[in-house]
Amino acid sequence: MEEISNRWVRAVRNEGPAVGLSAVDRAADFLTRKAVEPAHRIHRAMEGYRPTPLVRLDGLAEALGVKAVFVKDESKRFGLNAFKGLGAIYAFTRVVCGELGLDPETTTFADLQSEPVRGRLSGMVFVTATDGNHGKGVAWAAGQLGCRAYVYMPKGSSELRAQAIRDVGRAEVRIMDVGYDDAVRHAARMAEENGWHLVQDTSWEGYQQIPTWIVQGYTTMAAEAAEQLEAEGFSGPSHVFLQAGVGAMAGGVTGYLADRYAGNRPVFSTVEPEDMACIYKSILTADGEPHAVEGDCATIMAGLNCGEPCTVTWPVLRTFTSFAFSCADPVAALGMRLLAAPHKGDEPIVSGESGAATTGLLAVLAASPEFAGLRREMRLDGGSVVLLFSTEGDTDPEQYRSIVYAGKYALQ
Repeated sequence: MEEISNRWVRAVRNEGPAVGLSAVDRAADFLTRKAVEPAHRIHRAMEGYRPTPLVRLDGLAEALGVKAVFVKDESKRFGLNAFKGLGAIYAFTRVVCGELGLDPETTTFADLQSEPVRGRLSGMVFVTATDGNHGKGVAWAAGQLGCRAYVYMPKGSSELRAQAIRDVGRAEVRIMDVGYDDAVRHAARMAEENGWHLVQDTSWEGYQQIPTWIVQGYTTMAAEAAEQLEAEGFSGPSHVFLQAGVGAMAGGVTGYLADRYAGNRPVFSTVEPEDMACIYKSILTADGEPHAVEGDCATIMAGLNCGEPCTVTWPVLRTFTSFAFSCADPVAALGMRLLAAPHKGDEPIVSGESGAATTGLLAVLAASPEFAGLRREMRLDGGSVVLLFSTEGDTDPEQYRSIVYAGKYALQ
């Protein structure tokens, strides 16, 4: 399969698996509007829930030569500065309902916070591995329900990110001397040895139910975005660019929107760091199977520094993703600066390294002669309505300042 590249970006078109229409439709069965409604119901009933802003950037759209650019600002989600709480709280709810014999179809979040239930929850322990935002979501969910949590982070994790996890809930946080995927394996061992509940946003053989609930939880932001687009007078996006670490969020949003817009599906693209691009590698290999990327990566996109695809969402991405991209760190840094100091008339957005990767990619695609043919193939032009998700705010404030205000990681 042919790659297209310049100094900063590599791209590949997904030829797709040789499956019939029925198999395509089945790939996202667990992400249909009906299937994910229980997650949306739990979220909407929570105190403090409100849809995060969908910011329209007309100045940026004009500069990039497209009709409209919309950015879903997840830095406003539950006070967590990132979207991950959506998946964690829904997974916690389902685990707790199963443990206590409650009906997840009728149990409300208020039921779980009642005194009799909270007394039983206080002895439950959850564990996870994270490169930042997922761990914060798990710690926050544990705090909301009165449980305890253990959070393991890979080597190179910022102590600021670790402290941010401690600050939002009841969690013991440890930075380990291993990479992300080994930290996941360690968390799984600790769960098995201690009888804890593993709440991980990736999956493997024998561990798929909880990641499925997490992925379903992520779809709340996609549903909000669709409703907000309709309120702006748009029937839907023509292009959706999604960050992919293990592919859980990207797969969840892709599957939900592919079902919602089944009659006129957008062009879906994934974006990953250049040296830790497992979804990109899997699509490039083109054998229909997920492929891991080995080794350590020092990318600034900490939330995307993952080498093993999520088996729950890989079939969704394999089926519905049209293009996969891998990007160097300066592309994400460019996106951060474009959102922080926007074009005239646009609202500024505080977006972190992983959150802004898609914005930076869109800018590079629009400006690079090497990608003129690819833009035509993508139908990315003056009629395009582009939907992006800024999945995090300044989750590492010191690094955010060094990039946005001091110009670190500039394109040169």
